[in-house]
Amino acid sequence: MSQKINAFAIGSKAVNALNNMGVQVQNSSLDNQFLELLYFRVSQMNGCAFCLDMHSKELRAKGETEQRIYLVSAWRECSFYTDKEKAGLLWAESLTALNGKEIPDAIYSHVSHHFSETEMVDLTMAIITINSYNRINIAFGANVGAYQVPEKVH
Repeated sequence: MSQKINAFAIGSKAVNALNNMGVQVQNSSLDNQFLELLYFRVSQMNGCAFCLDMHSKELRAKGETEQRIYLVSAWRECSFYTDKEKAGLLWAESLTALNGKEIPDAIYSHVSHHFSETEMVDLTMAIITINSYNRINIAFGANVGAYQVPEKVH
């Protein structure tokens, strides 16, 4: 899909607020590599090609295995995701596929067993952030394939 509007330039004030939320999540106690995996999974659910490209590149740069990247959509059947990762992915899928429904108490109870209250808020904000980016890219198009992992500054 070609880019129709560069929302990141035209809507810079609003997008900067979203970027700031993303920075807060990145600086939280949540594991950054797990967050990338979560972003990848949510982007799969939403069909956001730009974010799938971006987060697959970020995951590889952070040392994630191809197996875990390829099979994240089938995480329930895989033994190589931790219980905490599975709980976080369950929360991400539940919030992404809300469709006007409440999160069942059993899911909240299960997820909150693995995450502190602060982590639950951070996790929820991470899911809100990636869903927002997905929707911006899907609404206005994006230059899919162009993302480059920034070089680390030493």
